[in-house]
Amino acid sequence: MKVFKFGGASVKDAKAVKNVKRILDLYPKDNLIVVISAMGKTTNALEELIASHINQTDSNQIYHKITLFHAEILNELFPNKTAKIYRDVDQFLQQIKKILKEEPTDHYDYIYDQVVSYGELLSTTIVSAFLNENGIDNNWLDARKLIRTDNTYREGKIDWSTTNKNIKSALSVSQNSTKTIYVTQGFIGHTAEGLTTTLGREGSDFTAGIFAYCMDAKDVTIWKDVPGMLNADPKWFEDTEKLDEISYKEAIELAYYGASVIHPKTIKPLQNKQIPLFVKSFLQPENEGTIIQASNRSDRLVTSYIFKRKQVLLSISPKDFSFIVEHNLRDIFNTFHEHRVKINLMQNSAISFSACAGGDRFRIDALIEDLSRSFSVKYNNQVELLTIRHYDQDTIDRLTEGKEVLVIQRSRQTARIVMK
Repeated sequence: MKVFKFGGASVKDAKAVKNVKRILDLYPKDNLIVVISAMGKTTNALEELIASHINQTDSNQIYHKITLFHAEILNELFPNKTAKIYRDVDQFLQQIKKILKEEPTDHYDYIYDQVVSYGELLSTTIVSAFLNENGIDNNWLDARKLIRTDNTYREGKIDWSTTNKNIKSALSVSQNSTKTIYVTQGFIGHTAEGLTTTLGREGSDFTAGIFAYCMDAKDVTIWKDVPGMLNADPKWFEDTEKLDEISYKEAIELAYYGASVIHPKTIKPLQNKQIPLFVKSFLQPENEGTIIQASNRSDRLVTSYIFKRKQVLLSISPKDFSFIVEHNLRDIFNTFHEHRVKINLMQNSAISFSACAGGDRFRIDALIEDLSRSFSVKYNNQVELLTIRHYDQDTIDRLTEGKEVLVIQRSRQTARIVMK
């Protein structure tokens, strides 16, 4: 059993969907679990739709854009306009509309999961139908009934025991038929009450890791628009290098620091069962790509660079000029946890605790307001966090030239710099 994950760029239009079939044709003898994200920028559009709904502005234009986008893909893939797929897609679109007719709730994360999850349901329904019509028989699996999480909306925590039972049961039933390919959604799960949850932005990689773990897969392949895992984001660096082979430890370090190729939670379930992870190009599927596995023999061969932009650097101090001590840190961390703001870098002095964070601006603003009740809080907006893995001083000097360095940290292998 192999697990494949196709992201939004790999199913962004009808041509891309046809390319998925071309890739699957390269594996005629393999049992496959195919995990698919929402098509193109659908998740972004659905987020706009939710914002419009909550702010009670006219969302018809955004809804129409989403409908038209999927209709164009359908029309190119399925010439027969009476095909069942048109009714299936329309049913999901009508379910979105039904949710939007309800009164807006204050529970943003809950409504987010109920709406945004339809991106994956739409994409997998379309891809599954196209494959079935073109000689690749497959079973469509509803991840909302397989992956069990708690009630932490937008970042559901996995109930591994229940999820393992659900996946094994669903796939053993499927294997009683002649079909050996299963198509399912990344990113989404369900609570014990049957309500939809999501696993965090870009969580489809994690879904692939979950299925691989539960089914003891031979390997996992993430199909990207890059030749493999690169040492830097090609949007910001011209001369990038492909990492041919790295260890699980190196991969999870890079993912934690913000490398966009892999979701940070993906590695753990794979490492736990020693399942190799490949990152390959869906444009050149025959090429080798990157393999992530146990050996660390190649980890230090190439320096890696990770930029996080649109960060906020907070400086938090007791109002009475006293020392920052354990109970202060406890209260600060609790507040970050309550607002679900992730700390990307932290540092403390005698009377100040500094933290660099990014993400949802609404959460950060609420965090600052809450912290300000007990502490003096100063902050810098729009800072950059640069991480250099396997650095040297010349590299630090070159990348910080002309910048105002606000914080710098070094360990044996990693340098991290907050700058403007």
